[in-house]
Amino acid sequence: MVSPAQRVLILSTFVWLNISSTWEPFVADEYIERLAWRTPGGGSRGGQETFDPKRLLEEFVNHIEELKLMDERIQRKVEKLENQCQKEAKEFAKKVQELQKSNQVAFQHFQELDEHISYVATKVCHLGDQLEGVNTPRQRAVEAQKLMTYFNEFLDGNLQSDVFNNSEKIKEAADIIQKLHLIAQELPFDRFAEVKSKIASKYHDLEHQLIQEFKSAQRRGEISRMRELAAVLLHFKGYSHCMDVYITQCQEGTFVKGDIFENSAVLCQRVNREVGDIFSNPEIVLAKLIQNIFEVNIQTFVKDKLEECKKSDAEQYLKNLYDLYTRTTSLSSKLMEFNLGTDKQTFLSKLIKSIFITYLDNYIDVETAYLRSRSSVILQRFYDSKNHQKRSIGTGGIQDLKERIRQRTNLSLGPSIETHGETFLAQEVVVNLLQETKHAFERCHKLSDPSDLPKKAFRIFLLLVDYLCIEHIDYALEIGLAAIPSPDSKNASLYFFDVVHQANTIFHLFDKQFNDHLMPLISSSPKLTECLQKKKDIIEQMEVKLDTGIDRTLNCMIGQMKQILTAEQKKTDFKPEDENNVLIQYTTACVKVCLYVRKQVEKIRNSMDGKNVDTVLMELGVRFHRLIYEHLQQFSYSSMGGMLAICDVAEYRKCAKEFKIPLVLQLFDTLHSLCNLLVVAPDNLKQVCSGEQLASLDKNILHSFVQLRADYRSSRLARHFS
Repeated sequence: MVSPAQRVLILSTFVWLNISSTWEPFVADEYIERLAWRTPGGGSRGGQETFDPKRLLEEFVNHIEELKLMDERIQRKVEKLENQCQKEAKEFAKKVQELQKSNQVAFQHFQELDEHISYVATKVCHLGDQLEGVNTPRQRAVEAQKLMTYFNEFLDGNLQSDVFNNSEKIKEAADIIQKLHLIAQELPFDRFAEVKSKIASKYHDLEHQLIQEFKSAQRRGEISRMRELAAVLLHFKGYSHCMDVYITQCQEGTFVKGDIFENSAVLCQRVNREVGDIFSNPEIVLAKLIQNIFEVNIQTFVKDKLEECKKSDAEQYLKNLYDLYTRTTSLSSKLMEFNLGTDKQTFLSKLIKSIFITYLDNYIDVETAYLRSRSSVILQRFYDSKNHQKRSIGTGGIQDLKERIRQRTNLSLGPSIETHGETFLAQEVVVNLLQETKHAFERCHKLSDPSDLPKKAFRIFLLLVDYLCIEHIDYALEIGLAAIPSPDSKNASLYFFDVVHQANTIFHLFDKQFNDHLMPLISSSPKLTECLQKKKDIIEQMEVKLDTGIDRTLNCMIGQMKQILTAEQKKTDFKPEDENNVLIQYTTACVKVCLYVRKQVEKIRNSMDGKNVDTVLMELGVRFHRLIYEHLQQFSYSSMGGMLAICDVAEYRKCAKEFKIPLVLQLFDTLHSLCNLLVVAPDNLKQVCSGEQLASLDKNILHSFVQLRADYRSSRLARHFS
């Protein structure tokens, strides 16, 4: 048998051999199986051979011995390699140390060389300074000698030097004459008046000649020549004139046709690309060009456009002013990308202000005057189309007293106005007014200084309030109130809900413009509070009139129902002569009242929105219930008449369901239960009165309905309510 230690040795050795030779995974069980398979009598082949453990053990022992020998050889080889590696490592370390020493020596040599180079450089610089100190005075002396020679020529009046007579040497001549001109400025006038005059004359001649050369070079498009001439002229007094010539010539033909603002932008872009190649101070030249464009071309264009319509057509004047100012500021924004010096924003703003200052100072006065005139025309045109002469609505004193009396008593204090269904409100008028005001807000935003913007916007808002809210909406409400007939009028036509509907629609448009166009202009100023308060006051003023008109209209509706009931309801309806020959389900009065109520409910739903619909319908429903309740109290009911009354109330209740107001439906449910008291058997009265619908009612109300029964006088009924 193979001991565990021997088995481990076999496995570990062959694992190492397998890894080192084939680098394939080593599986111990497979290796043992292969060894046993190769050994005769190992028992792994199957067949006729029998298992021989001794031979297998012997084979394993021999294998182990071979592996031991192999392990010893490999170990000796490993030790030899390790010794060789250690020896080479020592040699390499020694070599590295030698290299480090060599590197230190080289570094020291490099430092010495660097110090020597620095020393030589210092000597060379010192020598150069000495040479320059000697050469500079010499050059100055030579230059002074030349200037004295040229000065003598001017003194003698005979310019013989080639530099003054050769046109190709104009650059050198310019340099000389510029220096002579400076020297001449220091000479006394009494002794050198003539020579100073000659030098000045030559100075100006050369300057003019240089400028003419520059002008010609610009026409030919010779940028390099222009650059040379500009550099020479830089030291002359006429350098600014050179820039003016450049600016004038580059504008030639630019503004003959096309859009002046677009042409200006294109011109500035072209000049910006080339001016740096010509002048040493391109930002100054470009700024002067832009200033010239604004102060000459654009200002003339703006003046011509505005002056021709300033007095004759305010609308066109405002449109032109807004358009020109917008296009000018847009051009300014494009020019911001160029280098114009330190504070180009202030520079461009001043140019724009210089053009428009006279028009912007009184802009808001022109705007408000035009808006006032235009709004008046829009309203008057509308009333003329209706053949309506605008009435003067009285206020204060007697008029207020009449209004209070009419509200509280519904008395007719004078005839109502016949409008024939006209509301005197028109969405077209409102759209026109709001459109004009919108344009005014836009112009105000663009043309106003930020500090004055809220104040000017507030003035425009006040005009909108005056003409839209007061002159149009409020006037229509006043006419609508005056046109509401009294409750006792016959066949009255009610149009106030149409006024309510249109007024609500218009005010929504007004509120939208308030939020969209006015709020951004005043949101961060104290004027916001004033505008909100003004808007609140207008809303409250209109709500009071709307509430008054709705209340009076509801009273008139109830009055019309009352007239229908009075005219159509007969006493015999609920106390027929022939109790056995009643064929109708409900009375004619009921049919007509329900038809009228349904029409009014539909009109209210179409005229109002939101919670206002439920509020008005609830008020109408409560008054409708009170009318029917009081109407039923006027009759005496037989048994069959009571049944007919129940049918009428059932029809009224169906009509009340269309209100979709729980309170109204509950009131008619209770009224329907009360009508049951008109037909119930005397013995069941107490039981019915204690039912769910009637238990919470006052006993006097129940008693009042029982008293309407034709058989109430019988002692039996009276005893039940004693």
